[in-house]
Amino acid sequence: MSHDSTAAPEAAARKLSGRRRKEIVAVLLFSGGPIFESSIPLSVFGIDRQDAGVPRYRLLVCGGEEGPLRTTGGLELTAPHGLEAISRAGTVVVPAWRSITSPPPEEALDALRRAHEEGARIVGLCTGAFVLAAAGLLDGRPATTHWMYAPTLAKRYPSVHVDPRELFVDDGDVLTSAGTAAGIDLCLHIVRSDHGNEAAGALARRLVVPPRRSGGQERYLDRSLPEEIGADPLAEVVAWALEHLHEQFDVETLAARAYMSRRTFDRRFRSLTGSAPLQWLITQRVLQAQRLLETSDYSVDEVAGRCGFRSPVALRGHFRRQLGSSPAAYRAAYRARRPQSDRPTDTEGSPSQVAGPGGPQSAPQEQPPQVPMQSRRAAAANALGAAASVSAPAPEHGHGHGHGHGQGIGRHAQEMHYAGSGRAGAPGSRGAS
Repeated sequence: MSHDSTAAPEAAARKLSGRRRKEIVAVLLFSGGPIFESSIPLSVFGIDRQDAGVPRYRLLVCGGEEGPLRTTGGLELTAPHGLEAISRAGTVVVPAWRSITSPPPEEALDALRRAHEEGARIVGLCTGAFVLAAAGLLDGRPATTHWMYAPTLAKRYPSVHVDPRELFVDDGDVLTSAGTAAGIDLCLHIVRSDHGNEAAGALARRLVVPPRRSGGQERYLDRSLPEEIGADPLAEVVAWALEHLHEQFDVETLAARAYMSRRTFDRRFRSLTGSAPLQWLITQRVLQAQRLLETSDYSVDEVAGRCGFRSPVALRGHFRRQLGSSPAAYRAAYRARRPQSDRPTDTEGSPSQVAGPGGPQSAPQEQPPQVPMQSRRAAAANALGAAASVSAPAPEHGHGHGHGHGQGIGRHAQEMHYAGSGRAGAPGSRGAS
């Protein structure tokens, strides 16, 4: 999915300063940045494809610090321009940042702020969002980044409305994307915004990529998280929740196990993950439902019960909101992609029926295996990361932060509220990319 917001009135009204040109794109490179992300805007905006109907951009490759710049595999690059060249660009792209834990050079941040003040469009691909956030350009705005780094971005910059489900987020004059290939999606979106669908389609054909990708980052989530979360005592409570997903319990139950009030538990959980605990719990139940739909022949009703949902209707609603598909359609699509030899056969027996002396009978409810506490802590830590990746932190002041996001905001907020977060989610609409 992509979030194509309507630019805020003040952003839309701002003009480029006289020395900046709309067709000039500056790409800001740093030492230690990955070469794949760095090469995306260079390829999209730096190659003349006018013969294919793609309007030409003028590319300026700028070093964000003294060179030579080292990149993937120990390669050394020398940027032909320095920070001063950014002053001519109508679009400035930061393709990646070398470390989510270290601050970018202040000179580069100043150049980005100045460019934004003078009307330039600022773009962060993947971890480039951390550079934009450090410059203060994402304050009060929706943004995305690679799902694995989204919890850290949300925790370090709480005023940024991080939505790790999106492939990219367009907030008018500031745009961000998820990792790697999503950078191509955003660059194509920029071409589409500048020159229309035909130009973007022609470029996509040259790059041999789809002009628009459907879906978001949810399908790529695993259970990783920032290392500092794993040592927190709250991980034990989370481990218990993961072992008992087949039971019906709520956040009050988790708060009681942590010996905290609900308000304290919510606040502590958010500080660790950037996610509301109820949304985390729903996300874990949906992830468990995914696994059962992929690996078993349980009916959708049985899957709902084994994942702690109160009804199949609740499962279907949350599943569709998080994954954009019904459970039955998800299972059918998953099995259609699997090799025939990997699919369950009738000889294996249905999980809901086992052979007994009197014929088929209902299988007993499976209980999760007991694991050592160290493993439980690790599993809990991993799950915290996955949940923070799916669930964006809710803004304290709702959606009125001064950046318009189109008519889809109300629908998205209602979906997040219905999902059980207790308040609206990230302030962005979700449309087809």
